[in-house]
Amino acid sequence: MTTADRSEIFHRAESNPILTASEMPGRANTVFNPGAARFGDETLLLVRVEDLRGISSLYVARSGDGIGDWRVDPEPLLSPQPERHPEEIWGCEDPRITWLSERQEWAIAYTAYSRRGPLVSLATTTDFRTVQRLGPVMPPEDKDAALFPRRIDGRWAMIHRPSPLRGGAHMWISYSPDLRHWGDHALLIEARDGAWWDAGKIGLAPPPLETPDGWLVLYHGVHLTGDGPIYRVGFALLDLEDPTIVIHRSDEWVLGPRAPYELAGDVARVVFPCGWVLNAEQDELLLYYGAADTSVAVASARFSTVMAYVKSCPQPRRRRLNDPGEPS
Repeated sequence: MTTADRSEIFHRAESNPILTASEMPGRANTVFNPGAARFGDETLLLVRVEDLRGISSLYVARSGDGIGDWRVDPEPLLSPQPERHPEEIWGCEDPRITWLSERQEWAIAYTAYSRRGPLVSLATTTDFRTVQRLGPVMPPEDKDAALFPRRIDGRWAMIHRPSPLRGGAHMWISYSPDLRHWGDHALLIEARDGAWWDAGKIGLAPPPLETPDGWLVLYHGVHLTGDGPIYRVGFALLDLEDPTIVIHRSDEWVLGPRAPYELAGDVARVVFPCGWVLNAEQDELLLYYGAADTSVAVASARFSTVMAYVKSCPQPRRRRLNDPGEPS
């Protein structure tokens, strides 16, 4: 696969952006960073809507084809309730949605913005009309979290991104017997150093997607420049039964800001996916992302092309970060 081929893995919809603040209920500043799911015969987005105070809530938008004719519910599915959930005092942000077949419900991992910083909270729903909060599961500062859709070796697993006092911000994995108590935290994928597109700070994009070849992971990397950060995304592939083993990781980004709606907005030069929907029969993967922290856009790819590309990516010199040997 040539460099030119790789740059064309994802194709932006001509109708982008597909959701803007003008289509939201009430007065909104921006709409961005959507979680995504196929629910019944519709595609459902759980979008972050920032109001004119700067506080975010999560609204449900529905579409038959996942591209246009979106209908937005008049009330948020998740809005801050600081009197009962003080960790949400400054907003509910950046949801990732995972179907848990064993529990027959959807899990929503989202960032609750507390006075002490952002943290990871979980909620569940069966109908996207009501939710049950499970509460905070990771202390601040931590975000960019999503659950794996099934237990691994008897336990639930979650990828998340704590922010340390020293060093870069990397992706971690943690395990739980019950979705409430989490432990066995392990460093999963490190941000690279220097001039790389994913140097210094990375985080999970949509939830991990199970494939016969491994867990497909898309993650964002933040490249700091003299003119500010640039958010781009690349792939990794994890072992199915031991996701601490990284099988492949892309050296290049596969989607970065270049369209006008991605280059200018509340935060310029940002593509930030939180959800994707796979139609295996049509070999189509739809990727939903926030553009410049201002609007929602979608890009499509052939799933077979994605997997061929990921399997062509380099294998890390260390299969696990805590294995002996040279850094990857």
